[in-house]
Amino acid sequence: MRFVILKRSVLWLAFCSVLLCGVLSVPLGENAMAAVFFGDNLRKIPVYNVQTEEKRVAISFDAAWGADKTEKIMEILKEYNANATFFLVGFWSEKYPEIVKQIHTNGFEIGTHSNTHPDLTKLSQEQVRLELEESISKIKACDDSIEVKYFRAPFGAYNNTVIETAESLNLQTIQWNVDSLDWKGISGSEIATRILNRVNNGSIILCHNNSDHILDALPIVLDRLKLQGYTVGCVGDLVYKDNFVIDRAGVQKLAEQS
Repeated sequence: MRFVILKRSVLWLAFCSVLLCGVLSVPLGENAMAAVFFGDNLRKIPVYNVQTEEKRVAISFDAAWGADKTEKIMEILKEYNANATFFLVGFWSEKYPEIVKQIHTNGFEIGTHSNTHPDLTKLSQEQVRLELEESISKIKACDDSIEVKYFRAPFGAYNNTVIETAESLNLQTIQWNVDSLDWKGISGSEIATRILNRVNNGSIILCHNNSDHILDALPIVLDRLKLQGYTVGCVGDLVYKDNFVIDRAGVQKLAEQS
């Protein structure tokens, strides 16, 4: 019978190796040690949707080109007692100042969608800042009482520079987890089906103010959501303002729930 005698130093090395493997097995982006070890920078994530047990969702409309359907969208939202967030591009606000005023006067939330609708990830930090500052300036030129608290990046393209620059301007970056694909020209019933098949508690729905069939889809969506017990509001009604975390999937949660 053979006896194997292990030195204390060997046992300690083995223990440390197991411990290190355990630490590094934590998903990247949630563990700084793992990120450093694998050469992966910690990536900031915007809010895609919100963890909540309440049947609440947010609907949003990006506005960059055209405005002829916007007033009717607001009428439909009012008819169903729904709120919404309109993410406005700076040049759109400059072109349609009266519509911007109407959005605000009707009680809908306004966020920025940049100034010229570029891919912000290809710009420098200073250029990103100018995009956001100029867009907010143009929105407020329509009505100085408008408060801009939320930002959606054009094309949904973001990186740490984009999010950190938005944060420095006290803007929360908002994505979506339900894409209507209304911009593709699909029918109203197809838009509605896409939304209704994907929505759940805390969803953020992406639409566009001038898509071809949004006026056909919106009444169907709002009616069905109402029947299912959902409250449809703006982004500001849904997201947490403080004491929250955002996981790697973009789900915003209260810190004590994470």
